[in-house]
Amino acid sequence: MIHRTTLLASAALALALPAFAADPDLLVFDWAGFEDENLIKGYVEKHGSLPTYAFYGDDDEAFQKIASGFKADVAHPCSQMVSKYRDAGLIEPWDVSRIPNFAEIAPRFLDSPIFKDDTGVWYIPTDYAYTAVAYNTNDVPAEDVASLSVFHNPKYAGRVSLPDNTDDVWALALLATGVTNWSEVSEEQFQAAAAWLRTAHQNVVAYWADPSELAQLMAGGQVQVAWSWNDSIALMREEGFPVGFQRQATEGASSWFCGYVNFKDAPGSEDKAYDFINAWLDHGSAQGLLDGFGYAHANDAAMAAIPADALVAADVNPIEGTLLAQTPIAAEVRDRMLEEFEQIKAGF
Repeated sequence: MIHRTTLLASAALALALPAFAADPDLLVFDWAGFEDENLIKGYVEKHGSLPTYAFYGDDDEAFQKIASGFKADVAHPCSQMVSKYRDAGLIEPWDVSRIPNFAEIAPRFLDSPIFKDDTGVWYIPTDYAYTAVAYNTNDVPAEDVASLSVFHNPKYAGRVSLPDNTDDVWALALLATGVTNWSEVSEEQFQAAAAWLRTAHQNVVAYWADPSELAQLMAGGQVQVAWSWNDSIALMREEGFPVGFQRQATEGASSWFCGYVNFKDAPGSEDKAYDFINAWLDHGSAQGLLDGFGYAHANDAAMAAIPADALVAADVNPIEGTLLAQTPIAAEVRDRMLEEFEQIKAGF
């Protein structure tokens, strides 16, 4: 049985336990659900078990825990968080001479001095996908989701869900107000996006925290329209739920990517940290990632082995249209986005 069907159980485990114990020499701080052998078969074959995992549900939560003293060996932040880990002095560069498949990572994922500079490679990108409009195809006509204005449509008042995630909601609001590059946002554009989010908030019945939660909300009928990642779509389709994924709304969709950082003064085995990242970059991981999460792999050579129709079926084929890339932004800008989003959720 593929990983999608066990995502809910993984999320429940993350809430119930601080860690999934296995190999005691490597502690991986990761998103709930990523303790999947199909992503790191080489590691399991070499060491006989998965690493030990500790879980989080949000990038900001993860950073705060590490900054407060929690010790792990590697973690899986999305791209816009890497600068915070670097600025705080929490991570060290990877030695790419120990990562044979590093050269196969698509260059576009390393095109930032935050990830790679003359001091080294600070980030190993591994997975990417999209955030776009999920909708119940039985109840929501396709024309209603042709525009991101659907999130303001009074027809769906109390039937909308947005992610409890600063980056994704701001990507939505900026796209909806005509901004496609969030590295160059003026004060006027920031205020327009915040106002758009406040209006959308009035239609929101719940802010989802993980893909399984959104899948439950939509399958139970509470939600008809949502701003979603690919894995929620994959999970619902596996269960036979009538869900569409509109990645070509008039205003566009958003793309994101995540990867691994190597913590300074980590408690576990550095050799096993490299075994872990090498297993992630192995070509077999790309198929496991697509099957289990509906995500694409940052290793272009690995992706080339997957048939194009499989990528289309999972909605990770390239989009023809507007795309806001969630690339690194100034820390003070993102902190302001986080603060404003908390105010909006609180009704202010």
